[in-house]
Amino acid sequence: MVLLQARTVPAPPDNAIVPEKAREGIDLDINGERFTHTGDPQMPLLWYLRDVLQLTGTKYSGEHGEAGADLVLLDGKAASAINTPVEKINGRAITTVEGLAADDGTLHPVQQAFIDEDAIGCGYCTPGWLMASIDLLRRKKNPTDDDIDTLPNLCRCGCQTRVRRAIKRVAAGKAGQP
Repeated sequence: MVLLQARTVPAPPDNAIVPEKAREGIDLDINGERFTHTGDPQMPLLWYLRDVLQLTGTKYSGEHGEAGADLVLLDGKAASAINTPVEKINGRAITTVEGLAADDGTLHPVQQAFIDEDAIGCGYCTPGWLMASIDLLRRKKNPTDDDIDTLPNLCRCGCQTRVRRAIKRVAAGKAGQP
């Protein structure tokens, strides 16, 4: 008769790769579509949008989002995509610049006003300006110059004056009109 002897499994060395248990997903609603993120919960939303979903309209504007080009709408309010980890948006609605136009292609009034006023310049900062403008107009129906000056966006092309006119055009209900 052969007796089986219990074998002890040695502990893995400190530098061993140890598999993690399966993570629960983080439910995301981006531009009206549902996604589940099962990767690093600390991943900044910006990298999820750009690298995973290939939604490249939202731009990198510094490691702290200081130029505003990384703004998205989070539950309708402007938020920095670089400063927002995916785990903080579980179940919340995110709108990127790609989600502004209607399904039939009709531009959002702010997008149309930016075209009307030629407020685009090189275009790098435009998505952030659009999001900040929408948020401002949601909070203040008729923003003053001082209100507009509080927006966190920067434009190296010098489009700020045209952006101001575009925001005022939307407030006056004249987007898309001569």
